[in-house]
Amino acid sequence: MRAVVIGSGDIGTAVKQVLVEHGHEVVTVGRQSGDLQADIGDVESLRRLFAEIGTFDAVANAAGHVRSGPVAEATDEQWADSIASKGMGQINVVRAALPHIADNGSFTLVSGVLADEFTHGSSISATVNHMVQGFVLAAAGELPRGIRINCVSPTVLTESEHYYPYFPGFVPVPGAEVGMAYLRAMSTPMTGRIIKLHKMTS
Repeated sequence: MRAVVIGSGDIGTAVKQVLVEHGHEVVTVGRQSGDLQADIGDVESLRRLFAEIGTFDAVANAAGHVRSGPVAEATDEQWADSIASKGMGQINVVRAALPHIADNGSFTLVSGVLADEFTHGSSISATVNHMVQGFVLAAAGELPRGIRINCVSPTVLTESEHYYPYFPGFVPVPGAEVGMAYLRAMSTPMTGRIIKLHKMTS
């Protein structure tokens, strides 16, 4: 399988490592790093990216940011930037790659635990995560040529210690487990699935 992995953070790094360990060819993409560069917030850069890559079998997206803030204080810019990046950015990854991905290929997007469990200032994250998950559920029935789409929804990663203060009481998940979830979504017949990696305390 020739896979395009978008995102150079902890999740993208873990996904790349798992795929390589399982013998797959990986093309890495970041805004300023990787084999090729693109910004998922810029649909034209995505169209240029996928036209340049050539043939590929799968896209694993681990890019997209959300700016948190309480409902009463969050600005228009915070909402718009979050939706444009993690929301429409991921949708545009699929739209831009669709003419180029191989028959029976797959897309794997990312949402997160804040679609199901909430913390202070998480309304923007919750909204955008549901946007991504809703797109995956609906698009699974519409994609042509046997192409599949799934979503991985992790909690905070063990490796992302700088995020721990924003997830009090949340049990971190190792990046390797997140990478394995991406591999499962990309390598099996599943489609329209939200793979949740939420180890919550009761």
